[in-house]
Amino acid sequence: MPTETQLAEEFNCARATVNRALRELAEQGFVERKRKSGTRVKKEPSKHAKLEFSLARQVVENQNAAYRYALVERNVVISPGWLSSQLNVAPNVRVLHVICMHYADNRPFQMEERWINIEAVPDVEDADLLEQGPHEWLLTTAPFTDAEVAFCAISADARLAEFMGTTAGASMIQMERTTWKSEKPLTFARMTHHPGYCIRTKY
Repeated sequence: MPTETQLAEEFNCARATVNRALRELAEQGFVERKRKSGTRVKKEPSKHAKLEFSLARQVVENQNAAYRYALVERNVVISPGWLSSQLNVAPNVRVLHVICMHYADNRPFQMEERWINIEAVPDVEDADLLEQGPHEWLLTTAPFTDAEVAFCAISADARLAEFMGTTAGASMIQMERTTWKSEKPLTFARMTHHPGYCIRTKY
């Protein structure tokens, strides 16, 4: 296919618009994009499983349950080594560390632990997160453009079990998500769901 610049000139639009369109076509399996090699149309479009990541509030309310949010802990810290490696940032970067809980009908639904790169999102340092969760605040203030997601099966330790209203050793699903905005690292988050939580996808 022509380059992004050529397509932008042909259709008289911004290059960012072309980039987004090609990214969506790649996500849908119609084209294949490789850095420095350009974009190629696939002979046989591939199907991909589609996961929708909604706000905890939306998921709970869609289940006709009453949603409640609680901020547990909020601190500005220096990025530890493992986080610097995960985000690919310098080890002395300041991050906002947030722990919060999401409830459905006053039962633990999700525990969210998030580290936010203050250099990339400076407004978060003064953000009011008492009434609104960090995920919801970020989506309206500093939406990401790219994300990497991993799902893990974990056993709850004593601390997690206390928050989630279960017993230590209980099997739980934990989602890890790293986000970027125009290749600049924004956040790393761990969202742990209540025992029995089910993930569905479609393609």
